[in-house]
Amino acid sequence: MIKKISLGLIVIAFASSCVSKKIYADLENKYTDLKKENRVLADGNADLLLNKNQLEMAQDSLKTEMNKVKSERDKLLADKSALQNKMDVLQQSYSALEKNSSDALQANMSKNRDLLAQLDAKAKALAIEQERLSKNAQRLEELESLVAAKEATMKKLKETLSNALNSFEGKGLTVEQKNGKVYVSMENKLLFNSGSYSVGSEGKKAVVEVGKVLGDNPDIAVLIEGHTDNDGFSSSGPIANNWDLSTKRATAIVAILGENANVNKQNLTAAGRSEYAPLASNATAEGKAKNRRIEIILTPRLDEIADMLKEIN
Repeated sequence: MIKKISLGLIVIAFASSCVSKKIYADLENKYTDLKKENRVLADGNADLLLNKNQLEMAQDSLKTEMNKVKSERDKLLADKSALQNKMDVLQQSYSALEKNSSDALQANMSKNRDLLAQLDAKAKALAIEQERLSKNAQRLEELESLVAAKEATMKKLKETLSNALNSFEGKGLTVEQKNGKVYVSMENKLLFNSGSYSVGSEGKKAVVEVGKVLGDNPDIAVLIEGHTDNDGFSSSGPIANNWDLSTKRATAIVAILGENANVNKQNLTAAGRSEYAPLASNATAEGKAKNRRIEIILTPRLDEIADMLKEIN
């Protein structure tokens, strides 16, 4: 209803100012384009969330498979040892039976030979399986080392960011590491005026510092998310709603990061999440302030891990 009234006011304003129909049509087209852009960004955000869930599922599957392989390896080693003991006993029995020339003992010798042949075949099959498991175990150890190295890299990255952004402590900026990623959260009071997506001078300084760190870490994937509280947006200006505002704010941060020539632009993604990922309750002013924020989420590249997973059989 507010939008209809606002649109009516715009029409009256345009009419009273003798604005041509062409200008009005251009404004409508721009409005339509903005809505399309918002939908494209929302779809991109959904794909990113799906990729995140898939990576987390792959990590859980990897840990389960690793434990399973280790258990199988231990069991096969135990089976091999038991079979070797049985083979030694049978070999001794076979040697004793060969010394006896009776028909009954000859028959038993034949059975023992067959049994020894079977055990030998099983031992060879067990050796092949053990070799396979050994190779897989080695790959898993390499994979664990790679994962540990990436976790160490992200820890160092978090420490570097914390040091770089130390002067903004207490101004609505936090840096934390969780789920293998580093999160830089900036409340809107540091970045934007109410209803605006233009970054203020103090907020730009913080974003520039983040860009310097990213420039030294070109293999880190960066997702910039815009968040709002649940207050409705009723402006008649270029911003349609909270989705639009959160997306434009995320894009504004991407633009500043992109000013750094050392930042890999292919690793940057902007997404608007509107009011639908709150940190606190919107029932209080303090909660709403926490929810109005920009989150810069840094993720290590997982291509090497994916390639190693394909090699495990």
